[in-house]
Formats: sequence, C-alpha cells, structure tokens
Amino acid sequence: MLRLAIVDDHGIVRAGFREMLVDELGIRIEFEAASGEEALQKLREQPCDVLLLDLALPGQSGVDVLRVVRQRHPDLKVLVLSGYPEERYALPMIRHGADGYLCKDCDRDELLRAIQTVAQGRRYVSRRTAELLADDLAGVSAAQPHESLSEREMQVFLRLARGESVSGIADILNLSVKTVSTYRSRLLEKLNVASNAELATYALQHGLLVS
Repeated sequence: MLRLAIVDDHGIVRAGFREMLVDELGIRIEFEAASGEEALQKLREQPCDVLLLDLALPGQSGVDVLRVVRQRHPDLKVLVLSGYPEERYALPMIRHGADGYLCKDCDRDELLRAIQTVAQGRRYVSRRTAELLADDLAGVSAAQPHESLSEREMQVFLRLARGESVSGIADILNLSVKTVSTYRSRLLEKLNVASNAELATYALQHGLLVS
C-alpha cells in the first residue's frame, strides 16, 4: 500500500485531491496538513512514501519544507503540486530536490501517473517541464532577472512582495533583521527596482504571486 500525504493550506484543494485518489487501489491517504510546520510534525509521527507538497504555505513555505525533508527524510518522495507556473518554479524545485513538479490544474490521470512515477524512484516531468529542461541544457532559455535568485533570496522576495515586514520575515525564516535587510538590498539591485512596492509590481507582472 502506497502511503500518501497532502500538504496544502486550502481545505478545498486538499478535498479535491483526496476525492481524486480516495478510490484508487493501492493508495492510502496517510495524513493531510495545512502548513509546513504541521506537515513536518506529522512526518515525525506518520511516515509516508510520497508527499504532495504545495509551495505557497503559511509560515514555513513549501521550499522550506522541501529543504527540511531532504535533510531528515532523504528517502521520502516529494511531488510539488503548485499553482505557480512551470516556467517559474519547475526547474528550481527539481534542482532543490523535488522528485517532480505538477500544476494544480492537472487531471486525475496525470496526477496518478506522477505519483506512480516518483514512488518508483524516478523523476516526473511534464511535457512542458521537459521542454524547459531541454532549453536549459541547450542554453537557449530566456532568463529573467528573478531566475538568478538563490532559494533564500526568492523566499525573501516573495514575502516582501506580499507586503510582509522585514522583522516578520526574520522571525518566520529564523534570520536576523539585519540579514533580511541585506537580502532586501540585494534584491532591489538584482531586480533593478527601488522599493517594496516595485518588488510587488515585478512579482505580479511575472506571475509570481499565486494564492
């Protein structure tokens, strides 16, 4: 029996994926979690084989959870299920240890195919992600400024773009206020903007703010 966990902060989304999978033979929903912290706590108590992980979570983001999972549960398969477009996050998430990346608007057949693929120890990439990988290998991808950001820079960027304060970000990410301020200055320079408002505008224009 394949043990599955669903991590998403929207109950209706979790219910949708649960409904897709509840009658599938050989798959059991081990647990659901609405935040990164809850997911990590439950993983200590209820091990599973495949983690369906959203990126946009309250508190610890999906990126944070992925990093911790790779440290604490190296054998756990992680399939990112996100509203963020593949063009923005599929390759970075795979590079950071995800076993696959799938958009939330996928159909049931594709979801099952992705779960079965990663459960067998292989990477799952959609047709679009495969094209992005090919372009990346060929050096023909048109890189955007934000695509050069490190994992931590991207985390700080998206939180600033959502209107979170420097001190609030410092608390959530366990960083000093000075460190977050340094990240902010670096982001303004790399993205060629002058304020938090312009960071938010940039994120909106590039489709980076997804609920």
